[in-house]
Amino acid sequence: MIKTLFRQIKQYKKVSLLTPLFTTLEVLMEVLIPFIIAAIIDKGIQAGDISQIYFYGVIMLILAFFSLLFGILAGKYAAAASAGFACNLREGMYENIQGFSFSNIDKFSTAGLITRMTTDVTNVQMAYQMTLRIAVRAPMMLICSMAMCFFINVRLSLVFMCAIVFLAVVLSIIMLKTRKLFDQVFRRYDDLNASVQENISGIRVVKAYVRESHENDKFTAAAQNLYRLFVKAESILVFNNPVMMLVIYGSIIALSWLGAQYIVVGDLTTGELTSMFSYIMGVLMSLMMLSMIFVMISMSLASGHRIAEVLEEKPDLANPPQPIMEIPDGSIDFHHVDFSYKHGSGEETLHDIDLHIKAGETIGIIGSTGSGKSSLVSLISRLYDVDRGSVMVGGIDVRDYDMEVLRNQVAVVLQKNVLFSGTILDNLRWGKEDATEEECRQACRLACADEFIQRFPKGYNTWIEQGGSNVSGGQKQRLCIARALLKNPKVLILDDSTSAVDTATDAHIRRAFTTSIPGTTKLIIAQRISSVQDADRILVLNEGQVDAFDTHQALLAHNPIYKEIYEAQMSGGGDFDEPAPDSHLQEKEGEN
Repeated sequence: MIKTLFRQIKQYKKVSLLTPLFTTLEVLMEVLIPFIIAAIIDKGIQAGDISQIYFYGVIMLILAFFSLLFGILAGKYAAAASAGFACNLREGMYENIQGFSFSNIDKFSTAGLITRMTTDVTNVQMAYQMTLRIAVRAPMMLICSMAMCFFINVRLSLVFMCAIVFLAVVLSIIMLKTRKLFDQVFRRYDDLNASVQENISGIRVVKAYVRESHENDKFTAAAQNLYRLFVKAESILVFNNPVMMLVIYGSIIALSWLGAQYIVVGDLTTGELTSMFSYIMGVLMSLMMLSMIFVMISMSLASGHRIAEVLEEKPDLANPPQPIMEIPDGSIDFHHVDFSYKHGSGEETLHDIDLHIKAGETIGIIGSTGSGKSSLVSLISRLYDVDRGSVMVGGIDVRDYDMEVLRNQVAVVLQKNVLFSGTILDNLRWGKEDATEEECRQACRLACADEFIQRFPKGYNTWIEQGGSNVSGGQKQRLCIARALLKNPKVLILDDSTSAVDTATDAHIRRAFTTSIPGTTKLIIAQRISSVQDADRILVLNEGQVDAFDTHQALLAHNPIYKEIYEAQMSGGGDFDEPAPDSHLQEKEGEN
């Protein structure tokens, strides 16, 4: 974990090294000041020599000035190093997440990733800054002060040694007990963030079903869990300050009692005892700072482990050593494919899929919920890899292509349509960065999106809110289809992407595909028969297997599943904006 995190220091290594250097110089200046004060008392004040007071006073001022200067530089470089380290951690995680396959993303919740990139990184940043400054300053002050104390009087210095051993034992016990609790705390942070994220993204549904009190109770439960764990952890950490105070005051009392006896017998001067008081305060303040570091490290170790998990996660999918950079055509072949989301679990989502689709064909895909429709098309653009068998595009195994090339030529409009904050043009150009406005307009005309865009006051410069919250579901779907068309792909996959548009618009979009992109292989997943019945062939999936693959008429005549779906939809009056097939007959009978 430590190696993984420290690799992200990168360009901030120099300032990370300068911080302890200036901190060390700052400490050296501070340590010399009590020694000079002792000289002023013994050689100046008690001896009545004013020149010695001036001489040592000037030296003390010089030391104080350099101590201040070095302290400022150390603080400046510590801030730059820790902030830069945090920036690199966030960038490193974000970049790694971008390379994750869907199976990698499935391991981490969205809320968990957000917590790691915010709260966890902030904890590590604070710990790193404290480590660069205090973790260097405190031991240096401790060592130097102890050295000066031993130089002044060895026997009195043994008081400090006993105090240090006692404090080290207590702090170690506290840190070990709190580490496990903080691990649980940050997992509860994930639950809390998940609750907030889910509630805000689904606030319309919450209000529509009057579930505000239920959501409040759920959030309160998550917050209470976090509260209880924090209280438990803090209940252990509170022992830190009382123990520190016990050690500090105990050492001062011991030093005062023993020091007074040594002064009486002449083994110690007044100036030396004064300087020892300064040094013991330096030692004990160093111990207090170290205890703060232990507390911060206890929290940051849990955070660091969670960050390292994301940084160390290796994408399941990778390009081959010599990837193919061109796709010959849009033909698709599945050769006895088995697939499961958890490899080796034995729970297959797809089993023995053997399909062969010619370039330019329009294929409809239909089946019940959970039959494997979305899983099937995800394999074509290699969002997942097969367990057994192979998927080929253009006669070449998808695992032999460069993934960027493959996904640019296999455009997928996913079941869950996502738009990003920005103008309509910005969103469309996700499909093609350098697309002209006319190209965007043409893609929107094919997707039947141009007509509603023209009604917006700002047209194609209309601002889309995050997630497309200011457009309807049907408008969002048509914009996503237009975005995919801008890629000019060899394969176009619509994963139930016209479910929110009326059947007339759906039919218009399909006709536009036939005339405008005849060479593109089109796979249309749909729940309604009307969306696929004009396809060249229709694939019927059932429980992850191919039940039938034929034309609409042939399936209607020979496939029970397809026939049942057809009759169920037609007997219900067809689609919402189409008349039932026998409605005209009923009207004529009524007239007769």
